[in-house]
Amino acid sequence: MKVRQVAGGGRAVEVPPERLERWFAGFERRNGPAERTVLTAEQVVVTATGGGTATVTVPYPPLGAEGEQPGLVIEPLLRHALTERRIGLVLLRLGAHSVGVAVGERVVTSRTDRHLMQGRTAAGGWSQQRFARRRGNQARQAVARAARDVADVLGPETASLDAVVLGGDKAALDELLADAQFPKALAELVMPWVLDVAEPRRAVLDEGARRARAVEIVVRDGRTSAGCSTHV
Repeated sequence: MKVRQVAGGGRAVEVPPERLERWFAGFERRNGPAERTVLTAEQVVVTATGGGTATVTVPYPPLGAEGEQPGLVIEPLLRHALTERRIGLVLLRLGAHSVGVAVGERVVTSRTDRHLMQGRTAAGGWSQQRFARRRGNQARQAVARAARDVADVLGPETASLDAVVLGGDKAALDELLADAQFPKALAELVMPWVLDVAEPRRAVLDEGARRARAVEIVVRDGRTSAGCSTHV
């Protein structure tokens, strides 16, 4: 389970769809029974009697249910999160890239490649400038190779994909999306969030497929649960 601190206080936790019901049962144990649930196309907010809140970012919106209801109402979220989707995955760091198609959490096709990137030098002057130029050229070549593989692996699958999920280095991914070889139809399917992953390889792609299904919940403790940890 991935947990990180968020601005303004609180924690963001990634919960697998199969464990959502159990997670919310634990949330109520720590914060008191749910007082109300507010559902919108892109967000679900559960407020407990103890003041704690759990704010869910709906994966692959819209949710398909809206409104405010008393108590804990997560059935629409459970149905939505457990829906099996066909997702394109693109993981990129300047040292490597990995591209694949996942059905649920299972990667059904993939391609991974490593990039030659010159290490840093302690020399200054012209040597440092030559290093910077050479590394810049290598970075551009790495992005271009990744764009070609995206076109080769995901391009023919575009019509069957529900979404495309990116992971890795944000700056490199921005360059990838701007590359002329990156299919425009795929760019329209890209989700607005980026997975924080290690240098891409097949095992990391498998992890990306699992995390692409996860539901992110931002937890802010109420007066009765301050200091409690977040559990799944």
